[in-house]
Amino acid sequence: MTSVSPRLDQVSERLAQGQTSAVQLAEQALERATQGEGPRVFTRVLPEQALAEARASDALRAAGLARSPLEGLPISVKDLFDIAGHPTLGGSRLLADAAPATQTAEVVQRLRRAGAVIVGTTNMTEFAYSGLGLNPHYGTPRNPWQRENDGGRIPGGSSSGAAISVTDGMALAAIGSDTGGSVRIPSALCGLTGFKPTARRVPMQGVLPLSANLDSIGPLAPSVRCCAALDAVLSGESQGELRAASLQGLRLLTPTNVVLDGMDSAVAAAWQRALSLLYAAGVQITEAVVPPFSELAQINAKGGFTAAEAWAWHRSHIAGAGRLAEYDPRVGTRILRGKDISAADYIELLARRQQWIARVQAQMADHDLMLMPTVPVIAPKIAELEASDEAYFAANGLMLRNPTLINFLDGCAVSLPCHRPGEAPVGLSLAGTAAQDQRLLSVALAVEALLAQA
Repeated sequence: MTSVSPRLDQVSERLAQGQTSAVQLAEQALERATQGEGPRVFTRVLPEQALAEARASDALRAAGLARSPLEGLPISVKDLFDIAGHPTLGGSRLLADAAPATQTAEVVQRLRRAGAVIVGTTNMTEFAYSGLGLNPHYGTPRNPWQRENDGGRIPGGSSSGAAISVTDGMALAAIGSDTGGSVRIPSALCGLTGFKPTARRVPMQGVLPLSANLDSIGPLAPSVRCCAALDAVLSGESQGELRAASLQGLRLLTPTNVVLDGMDSAVAAAWQRALSLLYAAGVQITEAVVPPFSELAQINAKGGFTAAEAWAWHRSHIAGAGRLAEYDPRVGTRILRGKDISAADYIELLARRQQWIARVQAQMADHDLMLMPTVPVIAPKIAELEASDEAYFAANGLMLRNPTLINFLDGCAVSLPCHRPGEAPVGLSLAGTAAQDQRLLSVALAVEALLAQA
């Protein structure tokens, strides 16, 4: 299996050897951002800032300095991170007339201090409230797989533009948010590696929220090492060289309820192939029912944290200013569900989550990590979902179902490409409980190498 774009360390080596420059990389990324899917990928391109950052990077490198492994590399950021001097749109027309941000989001500041060149802000599902990536305001970036067939397929969401900015070479990596899979879903559908860290590790300062209890920030990139390098900067944690864990004797728990339901033939074939490789490598895989997973739909029946907390943020626009008509109707109706969630409901939800987490952690105690398909189906066609509310919400439920389990768990997860070249992209998810991030990345590095043999 080959990466869809060069790894960060490969490009960094070219920079160090003088084979390219940060300015050349930025110019190439900016040019691609104006072509093809570019107008649907970016809500804002930042050419002047990006070129200034690239020139500064080249000057530092000429003086023998590199601030981090990200020095001089073009990176995109999702359109919910504040950038001083610009309104934060959140993939919506509603905020086009909002006041410009006065400060830049902490994660973007960290990227810039590390020497990254910020190309622009990427398109997304409006206010991050869907796993499909459709956007009626700014258009929907098309998945690279079968792009020219029947209008193309969805990129996955909500970090839709983030994924396509990487697959199409408009950035070497992208930063997205993940509330119920919004980093991992587009990574799985587009053949990228996506990492959702333990939420508390990366600051949310200056980030437009969807759900304070579930939001996390992570990278979409060509490889596990790329994700680890970006995570080190985003989290501000000093991390040594990432080493692949031994797969011999690794203990993985594969849930047999919920996460395998409704798999299509492409995902099922890739899933079985991955399991066979893992078994042959000496991994101990326990297939078992995880009872709490079957209960989550009922726990979130009223809309869960996402509806409640989205309503709290949006009610001034909807109830106060009467601007519901300006929302994507498929987003607005879901936000409205939070209006009927009472304080007692919310308090009960907080308590039930902690009990749910404790039960899953108890079942995970004898295992290193969890293993499941990232999503059970390949990317659907855009036109089919645009035409039918029924098809839209059915697909959205399938996309979010597996990843959201890990957000509710307050855990961490990686989606790895596990399809063969030429096949529809399919993601394999490794997940851990809270604060298992470094262990997870080490195992993911080993599994990534194993999958490359397929």
